[in-house]
Amino acid sequence: MHVAIWVVSLASAVIAVTGVCRRFDLSAPVTLIVVGMGASYLPFVPEVHLTAEVVLLGLLPPLLYSAALQTSLVDFTANKRPILLLAIGLVAFTALGVGALLHWLIPGLTWPAAFAIGAVVAPPDAVAATTIARRIGLPRRLVSILEGESLLNDATALVALSTALLAAKEEFSLANMGLDFLRVSVIGVAVGLLVFVGIGWVRKHVSDPVMDTSVSLVTPFIAYVLAEELHASGVLAVVVAGLLLGHKAPILQTAGSRIAERLNWHTISFILENLVFLLIGLQARWILADVADSSLSTGRIVLVCAAALVAVIVLRMAWVFPARYLLVRPAPDASGKRPPATHTFVLGWAGMRGVVTLAAAFVIPESFPHHEVLLLIALVVTAGTLFLQGLTLPYVVKWLKVPAPDPREDALARAGLFQQATAAGLVWLNNQEETDDPHQTRAMLRHRVEQRDFAAWERLGTGEVDSETPSEAYARMRLQMLQAERARVLQIRSEGRVPHEVVEDVLRALDVEESMIDVRMERNDQLRTAVASVGTAVHADTCDHLDEAAPVQPTFPERRECVDCIAEGTTWVHLRVCLHCNEIRCCDSSPRRHTTAHFHATGHPVVQSAEPDEGWRWCYVDELLGA
Repeated sequence: MHVAIWVVSLASAVIAVTGVCRRFDLSAPVTLIVVGMGASYLPFVPEVHLTAEVVLLGLLPPLLYSAALQTSLVDFTANKRPILLLAIGLVAFTALGVGALLHWLIPGLTWPAAFAIGAVVAPPDAVAATTIARRIGLPRRLVSILEGESLLNDATALVALSTALLAAKEEFSLANMGLDFLRVSVIGVAVGLLVFVGIGWVRKHVSDPVMDTSVSLVTPFIAYVLAEELHASGVLAVVVAGLLLGHKAPILQTAGSRIAERLNWHTISFILENLVFLLIGLQARWILADVADSSLSTGRIVLVCAAALVAVIVLRMAWVFPARYLLVRPAPDASGKRPPATHTFVLGWAGMRGVVTLAAAFVIPESFPHHEVLLLIALVVTAGTLFLQGLTLPYVVKWLKVPAPDPREDALARAGLFQQATAAGLVWLNNQEETDDPHQTRAMLRHRVEQRDFAAWERLGTGEVDSETPSEAYARMRLQMLQAERARVLQIRSEGRVPHEVVEDVLRALDVEESMIDVRMERNDQLRTAVASVGTAVHADTCDHLDEAAPVQPTFPERRECVDCIAEGTTWVHLRVCLHCNEIRCCDSSPRRHTTAHFHATGHPVVQSAEPDEGWRWCYVDELLGA
């Protein structure tokens, strides 16, 4: 019962502190560490000792698996060079640099012990980096690199740590180190592939979301334990399995299973991620108490800890800039521009350490000289990078004017993707054998996909804040209808006239529809507060019509309006301009669809958005979005 109360108290503290941080826009990782440090000195809080087994087996596999499921395999592959340079090259560089520095500063510290603590503090943390990166809105390429680095660098650090421990037993050679790293990596990747194949086969035969989610919950532990039993990298096995299963989820799982898995892993990762930072803070009291008995002077201990903290920051900066200009040489992005040096600086500054650093420190044997100081170094580097870099990263990003992802660009890409998906669906519908259609099913299907596409296009434009598009009006009224429908169902439930299972099924259906509307409305609110980017970048194919129209720049009158809508007494939602005749007409979300009517009447293929600060173009002939 005592353990249960303690676990519930930890979870409750995590939820409460995180809720306060979200309310006041604070950094949850930093705040939780501060709370943990303060709580460790309270008399009624028991002393918490993290062990390597608890973290490496209990916390690390689900955290890595959850992060891998959410990581794009396409983005990971596209950025594999910088990811590998950071996850392998930088970890080794940091371990050697910090090890050499500590060997010089700490009297009597052996080389194996120095390199062991160097390996411990070398890997940045996946949770810390991406949590802060997503909160402040870093460019997606930087987030992808940080995610990929954090997924792989733990494996490098743990192999380097085990190598240093072998060196302490005089079983070390450079050749053996390289072969050992290659062996554990290859076997770890092979185990991850094997788990992916096995779980994929199971999922093809499981359609129940509860069973599928249950399989998902044990997958990271299966991969980790199997790899560790083969003396390979459990980290790599979990990451490979998670990346591939996440990438193949739309093929292997049903829609219900994907929704259930996503929700469950978001909840699990939320609790575990934030619990990790609270537990880091709770280690402060007993680690500092042990250091008080050290043979080193207080001044020497402070110097060593500060030097290690500065070293991990400086060494990362010393690595990322030469790697960028000598090895990576990033290619231009969709807009044709190479990422500026400010992106590299932000990448170097986002090197926060986390739970793996502290957990790996507990693997160092107590027989190593100055063991208690080595643990303090791990704590100082972890907390110090989170405080120094985590708190200042938002201001660094703002000072360097590093742009966040543009919600309007996302909305445009989403609309174009929906349009192409709809075109593929309509091709299938048109290729079906002609049969009697007394229920007007074909027309109903066409109408529904049209309305879905219109809702996506309506998120664009820069109308007045108080204006309401047709899809927004639908969402508002439908939510009110759903409240009335739910109230009636609950009234019938209280009367006991309908079986409970039937009532719950109807309520779930209403909940799914309401959640979908809530997501759309949240995205609309984000777009209304976003600053539009002129000539938003478009990630799409091109065609002859778009290429021919590319040099054409329309001239807009002082007042942009649809003359046909004014003549007919109707209203428009958004405006488009024909690049052939420069005439402005209303979009397909508008009641009369005058732009499409203009295309059918004249055959002019390409139109451009006539909304302020939008420069995207649309080809009616090939149904393609272009710049």
